[in-house]
Amino acid sequence: MSTAIAAPVDRLLYKPEEAAEALAIGRSTIYELMTAGALKYIKLGRTRRIRRADLEEYVENLTPASN
Repeated sequence: MSTAIAAPVDRLLYKPEEAAEALAIGRSTIYELMTAGALKYIKLGRTRRIRRADLEEYVENLTPASN
């Protein structure tokens, strides 16, 4: 029996859980970032979605820790 593995979908919008996985951080941290205004999101009805461009912008604006 062969099991095919699907390639990841290049999404335009991410659920907070998916964004957390993409950034390798916790889901609650994503919600904290959205509440603080550090991570932009859109509301679609009762759900929140994060645009791929906003995730990329957030990462680009991170500053490295100095030792």
